[in-house]
Amino acid sequence: MLNFVSGYPSSKLTDMRIVIIEDEKPAAEKLKKAILACDPSLEPEAILGSVKSSIRWLRENPAPDLIFMDIELSDGYCFKILRETKISSPVIFTTAYDEYWQEAFEYNSIDYLLKPVKQVKLELAIGKYKKLKDHFVANYGAILEEAHEARLAPGYKKRLLIKRGAELITLKTEEIAYVYAAHKVTFIVDGKGKKYVQDRSLSEMEEDLDPEIFFRINRRWLVNLHHIRRIITLRKSKLSIEVDPPASEEIIISQENASKFKEWIAG
Repeated sequence: MLNFVSGYPSSKLTDMRIVIIEDEKPAAEKLKKAILACDPSLEPEAILGSVKSSIRWLRENPAPDLIFMDIELSDGYCFKILRETKISSPVIFTTAYDEYWQEAFEYNSIDYLLKPVKQVKLELAIGKYKKLKDHFVANYGAILEEAHEARLAPGYKKRLLIKRGAELITLKTEEIAYVYAAHKVTFIVDGKGKKYVQDRSLSEMEEDLDPEIFFRINRRWLVNLHHIRRIITLRKSKLSIEVDPPASEEIIISQENASKFKEWIAG
């Protein structure tokens, strides 16, 4: 019987510890059967259906060998799980949406499978994990953890090197008004409204910029405190901000991020 949203291990444990994070019972059952079809020994240790239960389980149990993770869960996005638990386990993302692939690979992702997940794609993803495990032996998790810690190392850039046509130019970070992602491309806009294409992800940019000055509004926008012109309250505790120079679209702060943003902007 499927152990759905239990937050506790099933009675059967295997040498390879697998966790499924999926909020839809039929999808979780289907994925479990597909995994077992790849290898009958790969019985999932736990199946979790929400951000909250996943965070609790991962904090109370040893890190699994591999996680299958849906991106949009009933109580939020899976990235909150990864941020709050800081797990080093490799992740195979399973989702109906292709728009999150860039952010997914900023974590411990080894594959990104679109629903409905094809059996051959699943087998290739599990095979990829096994090859990585064989290559890094027992140190795979430690290597990922070291990489994660390196990304968190302090030190913020004062200027960036940007390619513009055939030339390279430098841009002081204090001159950046905001950074945003669109169509899988990262754009920087300076205080004069000039736009530059950056070959790094928004999350990589976030790590380079001083968090006292720059705030990650949502998964697409990173804004300079000194270029926020107006803050507007919306329904359901959401916020809308206007920036200078003006943005090409409305910038919304979710209810989840609003309180954190208020604390940040108040200093």
